Amino acid sequence: MTHPVEIRFLPAAGADLAAREGRIALLLHDRGPMPQGLPPATRRALQRVIASKAWADVKPGAALELAFPAGLAADALQLVRLPRRTDAQTARKAGAAIGARMGRNAVTVVAPAHERLADVALGLALRGYDFSVYKSQPAEAAEQPDVDAPAAPPQGVSHSGAAEDARLADAAAPAPEPAALAQDDAAAPPQPGAASVTILCDDPEAAARAAQDGAALAEGVFFTRDLVNEPANVLTTTDFADRLLAMRELGLEVEVLDEDELARLGMRALLGVGQGSDSPSKVVVMRWNGGGEEAPLALVGKGVVFDTGGISIKPAAGMEEMTMDMGGAGVVAGVMRTLALRRAKANVVGLVGLVENMPDGRAQRPGDIVRSMKGDTIEVINTDAEGRLVLADVLWYAQDRFNPAAVVNLATLTGAVIIALGHEHAGLFSNDDSLAGNLLKAARAEGEGLWRMPLAPAYDELIKSRLADVKNTGGRPAGSITAAQFLQRFIRSGMPWAHLDIAGVALPPGETALAPKGATGWGVMTLNRLVRDRFESR
Repeated sequence: MTHPVEIRFLPAAGADLAAREGRIALLLHDRGPMPQGLPPATRRALQRVIASKAWADVKPGAALELAFPAGLAADALQLVRLPRRTDAQTARKAGAAIGARMGRNAVTVVAPAHERLADVALGLALRGYDFSVYKSQPAEAAEQPDVDAPAAPPQGVSHSGAAEDARLADAAAPAPEPAALAQDDAAAPPQPGAASVTILCDDPEAAARAAQDGAALAEGVFFTRDLVNEPANVLTTTDFADRLLAMRELGLEVEVLDEDELARLGMRALLGVGQGSDSPSKVVVMRWNGGGEEAPLALVGKGVVFDTGGISIKPAAGMEEMTMDMGGAGVVAGVMRTLALRRAKANVVGLVGLVENMPDGRAQRPGDIVRSMKGDTIEVINTDAEGRLVLADVLWYAQDRFNPAAVVNLATLTGAVIIALGHEHAGLFSNDDSLAGNLLKAARAEGEGLWRMPLAPAYDELIKSRLADVKNTGGRPAGSITAAQFLQRFIRSGMPWAHLDIAGVALPPGETALAPKGATGWGVMTLNRLVRDRFESR
């Protein structure tokens, strides 16, 4: 997988900035001494810039750049405005301004004293993401994977429908430390041409400790982004499951339910979606047991690795983006990775339904009627409304097996939510005001847009079926709401539940504050915060 850039924290005192190659970024606030270690020519240039209108127009968290600065070996000097007292989002934005320009260079960040260095480091790491595994590399670069065939599964990994065979002998074994952040007493300058970051500060040991959870979070976000960015000829249902099985090494319990087991359980709604594909349908269960005997939080993700629409086939234009229709499952996987890496004191189970929706002689047809694991019959009006069929069975299974404290599901479920909210907010639907409030609070704290949408019995009229208990779509009116009403049928009475429709935020059309163009990993930070604030023991 793609890993965040390595970040070292070193003492600012005595650093020879003149000799540092690559890029240098200075965190500057409105009042304060000029950084030490700059040669006279650089200081004069810096004083001139700070007195200019161009610098006055730079907003907090943004930057101004000088190319080939006088007196420095560095190729660029980046001046980042960051007030001494600021919020987490502005600090992350400041880090992102550095990460966006980083490329493959060595970067030195000069920040002698700032209380938000952990947020600066997180923003830098997140914005520095670069999914370039399929771009041609120089001859000396590492060999790239064969894109004509799915990647081979990890050695020693096998599939099993039995939970006992999938569990680790010691789930409490220490996880590897996130590779993104380290504290080092050595003050050697980073080497040019190698993507690395050194943050020079007053107390590097304390700064590194404060940034460790951010390193775990960045790893989880990167894992989600990689999954969403992967092409469907590589990220098949089997390859997806193998990547999740490999997270056993982090201390997660992971098991895979195959089609025979899913049929035995009665998951006919899920199996119907994938029956036209050569890629076998699967459900993967990931468990993190860090919270004693408490009932777990259940996270459920839609994992349609490619969605043609099935027999109700989509238009050709833009269909290539349907590699992202497993975005909900990708977020669940990224959250579980983060929780394991930071050793969260909570019980969380992540379940993902992995299918591929293809047109074929065996494919599900409009007008078919399937029976869900719950026992409800569903008339399939449109085979392109398939994600809710997958979620219906996995939601019921999660409640039936784990009796969770609450359920949160995520899915790139409807285009209608994009019409309603654009690419700025995900849609939140919930039967529980407390859980909804916690999610909204967590999203605000992490700077991820989330907006609550209505649920009401009146919308059930739109999905009444003449022939079955319910139909899988009510047409265009209130499309995202009727999809949520459909899912609510598969939530038991009294179970706190929230549905996050992330169709507009998983793969927006352009870059965002913390991500280049492509997959954002939206939701990993919000759900990690939800776990920390509501479900984690102190």
